[in-house]
Amino acid sequence: MGKWLNKWLLLLTAIVLTGSLYAVPTEAAGNQYNPVVERVLSVDIEEATIFELQHALQSGKLTSEELVQFYLERIEAYDDTINSIITVDEDVLEEARQLDQERKAGIVRGSLHGIPVILKDNYDTYDMPTTAGSLSLENSIPLDDAYQTKRLREEGAIILGKANLHEFAFGFQTISSLGGQTYNPYDVTRYPGGSSGGTAAAVAANFVTVGLGTDTGGSIRIPSSFNNLVGIRPTIGLASRDGIIPLALTQDVGGPIARTVEDAAVVLDAIAGYDPADPTTENSIGNVPKTYKHYLKKNGLKKARIGVVRELFGNDPQVNAAMDQAIADMENLGAKVVEVSIPNLNQILSYPSLSGYEFKFQLNEYLASLGPDAPVRTLSDIIESGKYHPSLESGLKARDERESLEDDERYQEIITTRPKLAQESLMATFNEHDLDAIFYPTSSALPAKVGGGQGAGSANRLSPYSGFPAISVPAGFSAEGLPIGLELLGKEFDEPILIKLAYAYQEGTKHRKAPELE
Repeated sequence: MGKWLNKWLLLLTAIVLTGSLYAVPTEAAGNQYNPVVERVLSVDIEEATIFELQHALQSGKLTSEELVQFYLERIEAYDDTINSIITVDEDVLEEARQLDQERKAGIVRGSLHGIPVILKDNYDTYDMPTTAGSLSLENSIPLDDAYQTKRLREEGAIILGKANLHEFAFGFQTISSLGGQTYNPYDVTRYPGGSSGGTAAAVAANFVTVGLGTDTGGSIRIPSSFNNLVGIRPTIGLASRDGIIPLALTQDVGGPIARTVEDAAVVLDAIAGYDPADPTTENSIGNVPKTYKHYLKKNGLKKARIGVVRELFGNDPQVNAAMDQAIADMENLGAKVVEVSIPNLNQILSYPSLSGYEFKFQLNEYLASLGPDAPVRTLSDIIESGKYHPSLESGLKARDERESLEDDERYQEIITTRPKLAQESLMATFNEHDLDAIFYPTSSALPAKVGGGQGAGSANRLSPYSGFPAISVPAGFSAEGLPIGLELLGKEFDEPILIKLAYAYQEGTKHRKAPELE
């Protein structure tokens, strides 16, 4: 009885002194936690930024092992409902201990040292399966890491595990044959967006500090919007796609999904730069700043010029009201907001995504890279296996029927005409109005009920069709408590400007709020 009383007196003292309490087991064997062995941490882990966690780790108030334990316990407690995680690295606690030992020895690899990261399960990892959410690739372990995975590890990140996605990144609902349906932590009857919905749901629910997603037509930005997060779709060529299961390399990028702009900037620092395995990244040479963190300026909207494209607003009154409030907030924070029109907008948005053309050929190349132990070797093999979600059947079969890209006149016309038209039309708008960024809703629709369709509008196409960067930032909530996001589109390699604008808006509005999990 005395030990019990002393324990709770200690806990109450901690609450009074720190305003924070976490019961975190200090010993674990695999995933079997000991709920009796507890200690008090003076660090509020939930919603903490990378900067805050690094300060706690460096000062000795927190260890990476404790941080990983905290996240593993949350996953165990809540992910049965949200269903965001496909795989947890079975060695993750040992990796955390090793990084703790390095820190004690005075070795800090980089700004992500000891920070847990979740990867969308289309990023190659040498030590875990990479599946694209498909049963056809269950237990498929690549020969090495994706370039971005490797860069994260070099910076000291802990790859906690892999997140669910809309299978092969095909849609916005985040359902897969291997991972099932992921649910939105703000309302578990609704979709989390996609295709990076597992990453977004996990980051939003504080199952991990930060994550990586991919974006071919909106797959970082839409789930970021639906989960009250920050998502950056980088300029094509800023960060390597090597080792990411492709959907359409003409449009594909990988990038951060985070709770704050500052966390996204830290991750972008890690993944940006030249990789010989992805020739497009040669364009990044000379276009990557020493650090994106330099642009985290609270007065970043002062004297900025933002162009609002009303044609990209939809019919949802709550989304539109949030956009109008965001415009007023930006003006109050010192920006000049003007209404603009983009030349040829309807023509640009009428083009199809190239996933319908490129997927088969680029997927087959990826499968060949897996070596002799690959579970399947071609898209035809996947279809023949039947190991995929039934909703994908028609899309997979239609893509498999394509015999050539070189002889496809429509495809050749799109890759020749579409980027030129999109880039020239956007640059005309930027130059005519002397804009720093173009503004519109990330999604013109709110998260839909699971079981129905999920729309998002067409604004998300401007970034992939032009190759220009975009960032989605929380802009408030609907009356039902559903997150709403705004998107800022910049000129090529203008990520620093987007980060500056988004950070100033974030700090001036503070829309980020954690979901209430049950």
